[in-house]
Amino acid sequence: MDWLFRNLFYLFGWKLVLNIPKDLKKAAFCVAPHAVWQDFPLGLGARAALKMRIVYLGKEELFKGVFGFIFRVLDGIPVKRDKNSNLVESQVKTIKENDDMFFAIAPEGTRKNVAKLRTGFYYMAYGAGIPILMVGFEYPTKSVVITEYFYPTGDFQADMQKYFVPYFKKIQGVHKDWIANYEKGIF
Repeated sequence: MDWLFRNLFYLFGWKLVLNIPKDLKKAAFCVAPHAVWQDFPLGLGARAALKMRIVYLGKEELFKGVFGFIFRVLDGIPVKRDKNSNLVESQVKTIKENDDMFFAIAPEGTRKNVAKLRTGFYYMAYGAGIPILMVGFEYPTKSVVITEYFYPTGDFQADMQKYFVPYFKKIQGVHKDWIANYEKGIF
């Protein structure tokens, strides 16, 4: 299926702008902004163009019903979004048990406008000792921009101000000023 998503990615005029070291074996891909349903097939196209196996985490509701199997076939991992699921701990364990492990997650946790980012992606990377790569969907230039990585320090607020806000402030998603809430420090 990768060939299909890769060809559609390029057919619709998208391109990759990236800086991923070839020797990187594990990383969390922090993908934003996540504002429209088209972000999902766009992400699949970018993943196929990268020619990397990157699993993604999605809300468990996507994996139920008639089409649920599609999300599994596309390397999805269902996530229970309640606070008692120990998702961070189980993901950290999975990352540590694997030699190669890349996963993608949208820190907003939804396509709706949110006032606060979810922190799971950060603490998964921090707990596993892996870097975070920030991935921006730059709609005006049809570019999927992947930045250099950083290792989380354990200080979520400081790292968001140092890395996240300056990077994503330059990314123009579907909606203008999507980063405004985060820029104000509302994490």
